[in-house]
Amino acid sequence: MVPRHVAIILDGNGRWAKAHGLPRNAGHLRGAKAVEDILTDARDLGIQYLTVYAFSTENWSRPESEVSALMKLLKDYLVGSIKKSMKNNVRCRVIGERSRLSADILESIEKLEEATKQNTGLQFTIAINYGSRDEITRAARKLAEAVGRGELDPSEITEDRLNAMLDTAELPDPDLLIRTCNEERVSNFLLWQLAYTEFYFTPVAWPDFDRRELEKAIEAYASRNRKFGGLKDPDTTAESEAAK
Repeated sequence: MVPRHVAIILDGNGRWAKAHGLPRNAGHLRGAKAVEDILTDARDLGIQYLTVYAFSTENWSRPESEVSALMKLLKDYLVGSIKKSMKNNVRCRVIGERSRLSADILESIEKLEEATKQNTGLQFTIAINYGSRDEITRAARKLAEAVGRGELDPSEITEDRLNAMLDTAELPDPDLLIRTCNEERVSNFLLWQLAYTEFYFTPVAWPDFDRRELEKAIEAYASRNRKFGGLKDPDTTAESEAAK
């Protein structure tokens, strides 16, 4: 059984570079290439949604030179993705708080999203300046403002209403979360959305994460019985998921 939506925390670019005697930025470049490759692999394996954690709200605390290099890499990636996404029928979205991003990054995001919005193939989401606590706070603020304007009664605030305010409102929750390079935490990524997601941790650094490693993660996922808090058997769970 292939997961419908896979989310990945891309970890280990710097450690990969150090292990190969290269500067950290070389690891980020190799990591960007790994993202391109995994997009093709995900599509070929039948994954419908792929979400990657590219730059967190906490990553601004890294050295200025590294942040600048990452922003340039992200811009180049976004610009280059338009042609590739159109060729492969990939729809691209960017989630995260955008006010801190530079004008050229914002322009690149808008062009990529607009160019690919009609594409019906793999749904690819990039988290840039994303933090789940920030996302939930922004969603709660929107609901509070609606209450303040008299458009919403507090009793009408439900999980569905809050979910509709999140950056990921158009996406199904991830079925599988992958984190690379031997780290076993979620690091403020999709905290709301991961409520019933299966986790898969691997020692492989992101630049070395290839199709075979993705297949291993899918195999591990397929071996699990997802109960969603209940007592569903594997066949019932599969049918329920397929119906979504």
